[in-house]
Amino acid sequence: MVKCRNRITRHLLLIIAAGFFHTGFAQQLKIAVFEVNATPPLGSPVAYASARSVTDSLSAKGIVFITNDLPIVLCAVDWIGISNEGHDVWRQHLAASAGTTIDRVAVHALHQHDGPRCDYTIERIMENHGLGGQSIDNAFVTDVIIRAGGALRKAMNHPQPVTHIGSGQAKVDSVASNRRLLNTEGNIVTRFSRTKDTAMMNAPEGLIDPWLKCISFWNGKKPVTALTFYTTHPQSYYGEGDVTCEFVGIARNHLEKELGIPVIHFNGASGNIAAGKYNDGSRERRVVLADRVQSGMEKAWRQTKKNKISGNDINWKHIPVALPLGNNIQKDDLVARLLNDSLNIHMKLRAAEKLAWYQRSISGHLVDIAALSIGNIHLLSLPGESFVEYQLAAQQMRPGEIVCTAAYGDYGPGYIGTRKSYFEKGGYETSDIVSGTAPEVEEVLLKAIEKLLREK
Repeated sequence: MVKCRNRITRHLLLIIAAGFFHTGFAQQLKIAVFEVNATPPLGSPVAYASARSVTDSLSAKGIVFITNDLPIVLCAVDWIGISNEGHDVWRQHLAASAGTTIDRVAVHALHQHDGPRCDYTIERIMENHGLGGQSIDNAFVTDVIIRAGGALRKAMNHPQPVTHIGSGQAKVDSVASNRRLLNTEGNIVTRFSRTKDTAMMNAPEGLIDPWLKCISFWNGKKPVTALTFYTTHPQSYYGEGDVTCEFVGIARNHLEKELGIPVIHFNGASGNIAAGKYNDGSRERRVVLADRVQSGMEKAWRQTKKNKISGNDINWKHIPVALPLGNNIQKDDLVARLLNDSLNIHMKLRAAEKLAWYQRSISGHLVDIAALSIGNIHLLSLPGESFVEYQLAAQQMRPGEIVCTAAYGDYGPGYIGTRKSYFEKGGYETSDIVSGTAPEVEEVLLKAIEKLLREK
């Protein structure tokens, strides 16, 4: 692990010494788009197994906004999660590569469950307990980070001018559904990403955000790139090591091929949203779900309305916050789980995840909440597996405007529920050590979102 971090550090120093920091003062908005392959090698650990095959390639895609101020970087990665020191290193390396500061970089995972994890903190804990290399491949993730920085620098050598921004949205039918259902006894039961339970499938969708949003950037009449946003756990069938970008990635790739421009997809606040009502876990359902999301993307693209923009229209704000640590996250308990030989590797990994979050929290680590505003369009960046209520609340803060949410930033806290959810009986997301935050997180997160979206 130290070797991997040292390798990153050496690359950062070389970037600085080579003078890659952007010092120009563009009068016009320009963007640079970059992409690298992020597919793990066979045998490398993914979410629930070792990679045994590659069904679809994974990618890390990003966009750099170049204005009179320091560049802004948004990046989306086809991995299940990027957290703690892993998230720090991603942002540090992209920031150095772009010639900007870490607070102007947002990195998000799409949360595919047959994708890798990235977290140097967790892997160090696992190594200390004789479990190294079973859940995270440091050498692989380090290589992807370095290559992403190189692709970013190369893209910034040939930035593209942007004169217009486009926006469109469309409803996606029969994909997303709320995971938390109330049973006849008044308890919460969880409708996971796949189910064959007829009652679960027949239950209402519940609270979701059905709108897929598409934000595009144009040079005159020529489209340069598009960002899409949709909110759901992106799982169809998974868990045996067959690497895939899942139905959201498949839809994105098809749209990209159709339009002939890069398309970068972001997953919204999907902590309590999944395809369970419409997904029985069969292989055929992945194709169906991909077609439905692709249809939504195409409709949103066709609904695009364009407006002129310049570098003066770009506004980036970030707020570092301390997410309150859950009372259930206790060091002695987590260490005991790691030492308990009756627990399997996945249960020990969960303990390591929350021990990493515990260490970060008590050290005073702050998590960045951020928003990029371009006229009346706002791109909100949230951490963890935030509940959809935060996304819907953000939209209410800018009525009549467009708010797109990308969650799964720093994956360290895990699920981030609403205050009410922590006091409900039952429900997976706020049970045991699944969530690393306390009920007070709602007040902290909503206050930060409001500052970002309402205050000038």
